[in-house]
Amino acid sequence: MSTYYNDKLGQLKDIFGAGHVEAQEDHVTIDGKVFPVIDDVIILLDETAMPPLVRRRLSKQNAPSEDPGFSEDVQFSFGAEWTKYPDILPEHRDEFNQYFDLVDIDSLAGARSMDLGCGIGRWSYFLKDICGEMILVDFSEAIFVARKNLRGSVNCVFFMADITKLPFRSDAADFILCLGVLHHLPMDALKATRYLKGFAPRALIYLYYALDNRPVYFRALLAAATMVRLAASRIRNERLRSIFTWLVAALVYKPFIVIGQALGPLGLSSSVPLYEGYRGKSLGRIQQDVYDRFFTTIEQRVSRSQIMALRDSYSKITVSENIPYWHFLLER
Repeated sequence: MSTYYNDKLGQLKDIFGAGHVEAQEDHVTIDGKVFPVIDDVIILLDETAMPPLVRRRLSKQNAPSEDPGFSEDVQFSFGAEWTKYPDILPEHRDEFNQYFDLVDIDSLAGARSMDLGCGIGRWSYFLKDICGEMILVDFSEAIFVARKNLRGSVNCVFFMADITKLPFRSDAADFILCLGVLHHLPMDALKATRYLKGFAPRALIYLYYALDNRPVYFRALLAAATMVRLAASRIRNERLRSIFTWLVAALVYKPFIVIGQALGPLGLSSSVPLYEGYRGKSLGRIQQDVYDRFFTTIEQRVSRSQIMALRDSYSKITVSENIPYWHFLLER
């Protein structure tokens, strides 16, 4: 029976460190354990952690997860975000270049890269023709959007999985990218970063920064935004979410950008919140980030000094001096 994974059995065997792998149209079997396959995505989540769409497709009972390390709210929010904003935009190319300022792209030629918390696959999209293999992982329904966005790439494998409980072998990849993900987990983001060390010798990570390189009024504004976020994250109605997203993008983000532009000739643009991160971006791209920021119940922020404490697990840590803060490269 023809299946997307027919010619990838050796790849799967190596990723899992398995002795035997079989693939059928609706499942793969790895060392005797059966994992469902939906639209070329291998489902590694426990039944109780599956999002509603997957439960329906598999005719599973809608039982809530009792795992304290699993956040159903975060899963719902990011699944909703990336199905609402499924397109890879021209601006994503510029953002990819910002994140990868620390990485010698040529060093990834032919490598196996693992995109953890991949969302719609926007970063893998720019790596797919460089790397030999791409492993994309997300625990929300966004993984199905990623599959569509990379439908022309046969060197990709797709998993719906919890990135804090990966069943892959040690050093399953050569390189990990995990950008804007770990700070939304219901576990300490730096602890999660240390956990990823076992799967690849190099990792590019982005964690929200604690505004430790900014004036104090930035942190005051963040405190106010956090109060709004905690209230907004309770909204489940998609129409209300859309209205809120547009209002914040148009009436908060855009005015700050205009102010920053006006203060440019005085050399004061960097003193304006949001300006450096969003100048030149379209309203649609800003809305995508507003949705990301305000509809999640969990948001952790770390300082540069906290990142440097990862020396207890990594031999080399390089923190970028450029936006977005803080993104950093870890090497074992």
